[in-house]
Amino acid sequence: MKHILSPILHAVQEHFEQLPQQERRIAEHILTSPASIVNLGITGLAEKCGVSPSTVTRFCKVFHFKGFPDFKMKLASELAQKPVQNEYQDVIAGNDLRTIAAAMEANHVASITDTTRLLDMNQLQQVVKILCSARRIDLYGVATSSIVAQDFYQKLIRIGKNCTAFADFHMQITSASALQAGDAAVAISYSGETPETIDALRCAKDSGAVTISLTQYGSSTLASLADVALFSSSLEEGMRRGDMASRIAQLHIIDILFMGMVSSEFEDYVPKLEDSYQNVRRYRKAIGGK
Repeated sequence: MKHILSPILHAVQEHFEQLPQQERRIAEHILTSPASIVNLGITGLAEKCGVSPSTVTRFCKVFHFKGFPDFKMKLASELAQKPVQNEYQDVIAGNDLRTIAAAMEANHVASITDTTRLLDMNQLQQVVKILCSARRIDLYGVATSSIVAQDFYQKLIRIGKNCTAFADFHMQITSASALQAGDAAVAISYSGETPETIDALRCAKDSGAVTISLTQYGSSTLASLADVALFSSSLEEGMRRGDMASRIAQLHIIDILFMGMVSSEFEDYVPKLEDSYQNVRRYRKAIGGK
């Protein structure tokens, strides 16, 4: 297995070829000597890379940091973390089920751990407040991300939120067109470049709704479009072809948001959760279910 970079460094490496030439110099220096960044000021880094301080700031904002101090602080925190013990493992021909089960466990644990380290609690809290106060919530996602959207949908309706989760692109646009100020739209795409999801979120934004994205960590069209951007781990390699660890990472964030909502509005949401649970039990028994 090859060495796995930390989430920030991995994102920089992943987007290296898309960066302008001057910003590539910064990326190359960071990837070559990440620990040295912690002791540099913005002017010092700019001089080492032969660029201007404004170029350093622009580079940081590409990766959704507020500026160089924010980037340096989060990189330092990431480098100080104990490395994840379980690296991502890909499919190998002929593996027995015991080996496959252990590999899946390692991938899922690594995905959740990496994602938790990336979380910006201020951003999460902002999203929790938006969703709690929203008159209506739209959830957008296609393919595997539509499954994550459906999972969030079934959670939100249990606490009485008015929400929709359409996998069909035409229905997403139709629903987004009916949003207005006071509503919220959550768009989920691991790549952040799914055209249908981008268009649905853009339509929701044009309609006046607050927009939220959930993508892999790094620069993407969807994250740049959203009012609030949330990120999951971007460390998945070969297994991303099956959208396995990425789905687990997205569901991890959805669960955190849901529990955050219930915790912040406990007196309102918990009785609704209990009512939905009791009604499902009552009507299931009425039709002979177990």
